[in-house]
Amino acid sequence: MELQKLSNGNHHDVAVPLEGGIPPEEEKFLQHKDDGSKRPQFTDFEGKTSFGMSVFNLSNAIMGSGILGLSYAMSNTGIILFLILLTCIACLSCYSVHLLLRSAGVVGIRAYEQLGLRAFGQTGKILAAVIITLHNIGAMSSYLFIVKSELPLVIQAFLGQTSASDEWFMNGNYLIILVTVCIILPLAMMKHLGYLGYTSGFSLSCMVFFLSSVIYKRFNIACPLEVFGNHSVPTAVPDDSCTTKYFTINQETAYTIPILAFAFVCHPEVLPIYTELSNPTKRRMQNIGNVSILGMFTMYFFTAIFGYLTFYENTEAELLHTYSKVDPLDILILCVRLAVLVAVTLTVPVVLFPIRRALLQLLFPGKPFHWLRHVIIAVVLLFIVNLLVILVPNIRDIFGITGATTAPTLIFILPGLFYIRIIPTDQEPTKSRPKIQAACFTALGFIFMTMSLTFIGLDWTSDEKRSLGGH
Repeated sequence: MELQKLSNGNHHDVAVPLEGGIPPEEEKFLQHKDDGSKRPQFTDFEGKTSFGMSVFNLSNAIMGSGILGLSYAMSNTGIILFLILLTCIACLSCYSVHLLLRSAGVVGIRAYEQLGLRAFGQTGKILAAVIITLHNIGAMSSYLFIVKSELPLVIQAFLGQTSASDEWFMNGNYLIILVTVCIILPLAMMKHLGYLGYTSGFSLSCMVFFLSSVIYKRFNIACPLEVFGNHSVPTAVPDDSCTTKYFTINQETAYTIPILAFAFVCHPEVLPIYTELSNPTKRRMQNIGNVSILGMFTMYFFTAIFGYLTFYENTEAELLHTYSKVDPLDILILCVRLAVLVAVTLTVPVVLFPIRRALLQLLFPGKPFHWLRHVIIAVVLLFIVNLLVILVPNIRDIFGITGATTAPTLIFILPGLFYIRIIPTDQEPTKSRPKIQAACFTALGFIFMTMSLTFIGLDWTSDEKRSLGGH
């Protein structure tokens, strides 16, 4: 769940010759020729992670806060159009993994940034590091926005209140500052991640619990919604408010592809997981990517459709927040909120660590560890993220901007460019079919980015439906 982002620091940029006669899909990762004499290994350890555990690790990398926005995306596309878009993004993500594995197999590199270095020199390395850093800042912002949105409702439920009050401890902006200072910042001060890495399993468990609750609640919430505390108040309900839509286009449909792209980003983690894999062939790692993406595809679709069929057009950009309309004191939803809040709160310092490492490598290369730099970078990053979360009115804007910029760059643009630049022309000429496909894949990323940013900009300038929740 975004917990292993940028776990690819301090990797080696080693060129490894290809062995003749070996099919590309069976080439060993970071291979070396065995001529009877011992050759140095290009990795600092031998991969021992099983196929199943690698699937679990990559699934954790894929799973993130984007799952909370999928029902909202479906409400603005309809079931069939959403399924088509979800399938396309999942298939394109699998192809992107293929491009990364082919590029890494040629040069024996296990870090996303190092592929950038090999393809475009220092500029490519810096660009890849900056894109990954910005994406992780977007992920941190989405986590803290969940805290801002859900923690007041948890406090409200514990106090037995059915409506929000003006007390400071019910204000999400104050609460995220308090959580940041008291919990996240101390954890971010640690020199090493330590036990925080184990929260990945807990986070995935929380999302499975979340999905189970969404499915259960689908059969326990009637439509049209009876807003809590207002059962006796007659309200005019549109005839189509509980009608299932299969194809629909509206102004907020523009957020669908960015939300889906944001939900499938795992590509910086593919190469580190590949390196740690036992018997690391490209075909084996590609199968791990395919299984992980298929599993997340299934989980995403069930979350989206059961959430949508519960609230229909009333679905908010952050699904969990929508349940407070029905019963703010619901025990099951309270448990889900608590689990998700703990998970995302512990995730923020984990995501912060690789961002800080990337910044240290860019700004202070070769410098030894220094506590002052360690602390200052953490404080500045958390200040920026808190400021973003306080100023941004809706979590869909975080999903939208991150999913429209850094996500297509990591999924489409950079893997395609790396493939074109790294695969030798004597193996695949510039006009060969694989490189033309990679070029089209890269162009598709630019098209997605341009279209998404354009439509999101039009939505912003229209000033329509800018209140929290979108609908």
